[in-house]
Amino acid sequence: MQRYNSFGSYMKSLFGLTVYKVNVDAGFTCPNRDGTAGYGGCIYCNNDSFRPSSCRPAMPLSEQIVNGLGYLRKRYGAEKFIVYFQPYTNTHAPVERLDEMYREALKAPDVVGLAIGTRPDCVDEAKIGLLEELARDSFILVEYGLQSVYDRTLEFINRGHDYAAFVRAVELTSGRGIHVGAHLIAGFPTETEEEMLGMADAVSSLPVGFLKIHQLQVVRDTRLAELYSEAPFHLFGYEEYVDFVVRFIERLSPSIVLQRVFATAPDGMLIAPLWGKGRHEILRDISERFVELDTYQGRLYRSAAEEVLHGARRSL
Repeated sequence: MQRYNSFGSYMKSLFGLTVYKVNVDAGFTCPNRDGTAGYGGCIYCNNDSFRPSSCRPAMPLSEQIVNGLGYLRKRYGAEKFIVYFQPYTNTHAPVERLDEMYREALKAPDVVGLAIGTRPDCVDEAKIGLLEELARDSFILVEYGLQSVYDRTLEFINRGHDYAAFVRAVELTSGRGIHVGAHLIAGFPTETEEEMLGMADAVSSLPVGFLKIHQLQVVRDTRLAELYSEAPFHLFGYEEYVDFVVRFIERLSPSIVLQRVFATAPDGMLIAPLWGKGRHEILRDISERFVELDTYQGRLYRSAAEEVLHGARRSL
């Protein structure tokens, strides 16, 4: 029994074989770095902590794609690919430039689609219209960095937008053939654990089809690292997070595809939490916890319609 709806399984069911991501850096920045919405960026963000060394803006986009395809073909025998525009905000440019880059990526052999990491305050009708056009022939996934549904947390991390901006972006994007994703981080000191679990309910109430969630990590060369050094705050322990993420997924809509359920920053950059666990070990332990508890994604999920019905029954 598959206990949660994983991205790999979903893509294999869609394309009939494993689809691999090719990470590229198209040279974008973020609106809360360049002054459009603020300066300094998100307090936890150091892009070098999560992008591969081959993903660098100094290399032309076409060369990054060719190198990535070649590596994945040789290493894994890969046949189908998604080009993942990953670092920073990948819609933070005029729509003409986006059109050129996205179409260049889709022209590469055996590329079946794009995953575009961006922010909810960096899309508009013209940009979504472009993605809607591309989605007629290709798999197009827009991954909106939300990080939290709580405005006090978004202010604390210098996000530069509120939760309402995310809701507007999702509403603008949905129903147009574009796959909608969200990113969440669990563990900010501004939230209780119950509030973190409540984010599963909030995301499940929206037309979001894909989700990445991971534990808060303190990495070097960030404002969060300075704050942690000045006054250390609680971070998830390993067993604590395994329990948390299982309980989170229990509350999540069973239709949402999980792309990521934890993060692993490079050892040389990670300050805390230091779990000493590899990816396969973490995935194994999460899977085993599902089995131990005999639970699964959506076991505690209740749709908006069910909530209304439940409330009506209680009032009788």
